[in-house]
Amino acid sequence: MSDDKANRGGADRSRVAGGEGYEVGYFARKHGISVAQAEELIREHGNSREKLDAAAGKLTRG
Repeated sequence: MSDDKANRGGADRSRVAGGEGYEVGYFARKHGISVAQAEELIREHGNSREKLDAAAGKLTRG
């Protein structure tokens, strides 16, 4: 199922669409990690942006 870009509510912003390459790429660039690392984080932690931001922060801080 494709991402409905017309549906732009709060729930859409609080999640990272792991199946959408552009969102995974954006998330990876934002945190300075590889796309593979971003995909692994999504598999491990789900698609909650808050949880993923925290996990990516731990990766980049060491």
